Amino acid sequence: METEVINEMQIKSETLKTIYERRAVRKYKDLPADKKVIEKILDAGRMAPSALNEQSWKFYIVTNKKTIHLFSKAITKIAAKEFIKAGPKKIIKSIINLFRFSHGLHFPKITDHVFYEAPAVIFITAPKDNEWAALDIGMCAQNMMLAAKSMGLDSCPVGFGKYIKYTELYPQLHIPSSEEIHLSIIFGYGDETPEAHKRVTKNATFID
Repeated sequence: METEVINEMQIKSETLKTIYERRAVRKYKDLPADKKVIEKILDAGRMAPSALNEQSWKFYIVTNKKTIHLFSKAITKIAAKEFIKAGPKKIIKSIINLFRFSHGLHFPKITDHVFYEAPAVIFITAPKDNEWAALDIGMCAQNMMLAAKSMGLDSCPVGFGKYIKYTELYPQLHIPSSEEIHLSIIFGYGDETPEAHKRVTKNATFID
């Protein structure tokens, strides 16, 4: 009975429907992301809660296909060097994560192993001395990805995007030295429909 109630709630609630349908998508159609839609996604991110209401996040948006591809190549080279420094075990684990393929993607067909040829990449920064920035940006990013899904776009958080700061292309983002990248997110019209991964449910303790 309880399960039936939950399922009924999920069907009736558009918010829950969006939450349950959102996926990390790594294959995109060759279609541009409309600037007006991106603005709405940013507005959704801005509505997230933040510590002391500082709203310290800033957004750096890249939509030029050539620039995104160059960023990806530069990040891949830098990441490879970092893996080598970390040792053999770390290299293998990191490469598996970096060159992670999902649902029908094949190695020879992929030319962008970081941003997956998505038409839009948003880098999210915060001041370097902000203790709560990671939490704030996590909530902001989730708002953005859910908003995108509700408007027909897919997305994927890309942690490797922060490696751009170690490349010679980093100045192109015009990020002040007082800020640091916490996360990058790709957006676009997905060309795959990944199945949901099994969720861990035995991880809650109710305390009276």
